Amino acid sequence: MVTPAELRGLDAALAQARKSLAEGGIPIGSVLLDAEGVIVSVGHNLRVQTGDTTAHAETVCMRHAGRRRDWHTLTLVSTLSPCAMCTGAAVLHRVRRVIVGENRTFLGREDWLRASGIEVEVVDDLACVRIMQGFIREKPALWDEDIGVPERT
Repeated sequence: MVTPAELRGLDAALAQARKSLAEGGIPIGSVLLDAEGVIVSVGHNLRVQTGDTTAHAETVCMRHAGRRRDWHTLTLVSTLSPCAMCTGAAVLHRVRRVIVGENRTFLGREDWLRASGIEVEVVDDLACVRIMQGFIREKPALWDEDIGVPERT
């Protein structure tokens, strides 16, 4: 079950996704919450804006959180199901819980998160679905680039 604090976190992550889209980037946002549901850090996909292939929303959010020893108490909230790279970062730091805004447009490595003992809750938020569906429809090549799909010939 998703808590009210986690839903507020998802709203903040969605605001980050909208910020990325307004900057010409991929509309994915992420937030880290502490055990009390307070936002520790935020981030949005900056891959297009910075040219950094690792600058996905979740990794940017984790970078903004800085050096910590309490990762195991934190909840990662993302507007989209985390890819293998972002899942790996969550697994490495033993994040306690991951809230996924939606996994209709992209199913990341939720299986790996669960196999690593991380709680995963999928909200299936329509605003998250709509922003990704619109982006993928408008910029399919850029989306394929972001998720590692080779150029079509």
